[in-house]
Amino acid sequence: MAERKTYTIVIKLGSSSLVDENTKEPKLATMSLIVETVIRLKRDGHRVIIVSSGGIAIGLRTLNMDKRPKHLAEVQAIAAVGQGRMIGRWDMLFGQFGQRIAQILLTRNDIVDWTQFKNAQNTFTELLNMGVVPIVNENDTLSVREIKFGDNDTLSAITAALVGADYLFLLTDVECLYTDNPRTNPDATPILIVPDLSKGLPGVSTSSGSGSDVGTGGMETKIIAADLATNAGVHTVIMKSSEPMNMFKIVEYMQTIDSENNINYKDTSELNLKKLQEDELARLTAGNIPLYTKFIANDVKHHMKNRDFWILHGLVTKGALVIDEGAYKACTRKDRAGLLPAGIIEVEETFHELECVNLKVGKRLPNGELDPSVPLRTVGRARCNYTSIEITKIKGLQSTEIENVLGYSISEYIAYRDNLAFPPHP
Repeated sequence: MAERKTYTIVIKLGSSSLVDENTKEPKLATMSLIVETVIRLKRDGHRVIIVSSGGIAIGLRTLNMDKRPKHLAEVQAIAAVGQGRMIGRWDMLFGQFGQRIAQILLTRNDIVDWTQFKNAQNTFTELLNMGVVPIVNENDTLSVREIKFGDNDTLSAITAALVGADYLFLLTDVECLYTDNPRTNPDATPILIVPDLSKGLPGVSTSSGSGSDVGTGGMETKIIAADLATNAGVHTVIMKSSEPMNMFKIVEYMQTIDSENNINYKDTSELNLKKLQEDELARLTAGNIPLYTKFIANDVKHHMKNRDFWILHGLVTKGALVIDEGAYKACTRKDRAGLLPAGIIEVEETFHELECVNLKVGKRLPNGELDPSVPLRTVGRARCNYTSIEITKIKGLQSTEIENVLGYSISEYIAYRDNLAFPPHP
């Protein structure tokens, strides 16, 4: 029998999983089960990170407030009250097993620089090597809209990519994806395996929304997070938050599948999606494994490199460059080139050098202008060597003309190839 693998696992817990929707009291029983599960996983050799919401919800109860206020400063103050209490509860529960934890509070500003991104990676690596369980949350006491990750589903996917995790578990109020909302349609059937999320989710309903008024996410945000994570080579699992001990059974099952290496979920040329679900359901039933949905990660050849992921998902865009089809092909071929001014048709909004911008593909008219009748499509991102004002002056020109127009030349490229990033499926 082959030796079972050990994994790096990120577990995302939403506010509705940790805090009662009506009373705003912590679900200590659920938290205790999660802690016991993490301890069992660590004893099996796995490395575990928790992405935990709940700070604002606990702050609301501490301050005897019924509803989340609308003003940002009030929300940040409430988060400052609640975050300390939330990490205190985790510390108390893990302390019963002698398990050390660490708190990591992030905003996009913390990873906006490549060196900072690598430093964050190094911090996580050292904590895991020390046997510590990092507990991650967005720094809601300081975050504003421009630097927020948006929700903790997205934060968990970025964290999973940051640490090179094997699995991301998204805990929610249903055990898996269904073809329709199981609460209203008894004929809804489970979707257990999603082999390639880039091809969409035909026949799957994601309209359930957020499970409670203390949460900010829903099933759609989890699918977006799964897309981010699988593009970075991280398998993503949706499972029921009220039964966290099932995670251990699911991980054991995955170890068995990996060690036997006899199932190729990506090979769907002869296996349609319906039969794939039926076969997986039969395996889960035979092994007494609870239902869950697994999004299969892109393989090594197709998942994004660290730096590409950072540019696409760690940075905030300040504007856009519209490029022609020829420039797009040159920047995405196997021996890809940098972005030259000749390939740029239009500049959108204002930005400084080295800021991140979206890349859009448009059609160039014979006079060099943008064809407004052809819709633009966003295909990637770039960090530019020039400002928006400078690029507006040199767009469409040859690199040899830059110095004549500007009076100086920083580079022949608008963006170096290492500062260009394109998702596997634009």
